Amino acid sequence: VQLQACGGGLVQAGGSLRLSCAASGSFFRMNVMTWHRQAPGKQRELVAIIDSRSTNYADSVKGRFTVSRDNVKNTLYLQMNSLKPEDAALYYCNAVIDSKAYWGQGTLVTVSS
Repeated sequence: VQLQACGGGLVQAGGSLRLSCAASGSFFRMNVMTWHRQAPGKQRELVAIIDSRSTNYADSVKGRFTVSRDNVKNTLYLQMNSLKPEDAALYYCNAVIDSKAYWGQGTLVTVSS
């Protein structure tokens, strides 16, 4: 299983980005997928989670971020709107298969004020 995240970049506050996480391997078995982020000097935090039934978000991103997945393209997405400087971080995608977690390499999001 490999996860390849991309889509990060520099954006002005109020702008949007869409992160993608391309998965190889048993995508259909990735029942739970998440996006996490880690800012410098801070702990990694859960941003969004998607499973077969629902999506959930950290309070700090609710109403601004949307997680989705395309089971044909084997890709996980994170649409980020109304970005704030505090959203700047390295964003990681994650998948859980049979209770084992797999991580992508991270994609950097920078938000200028």
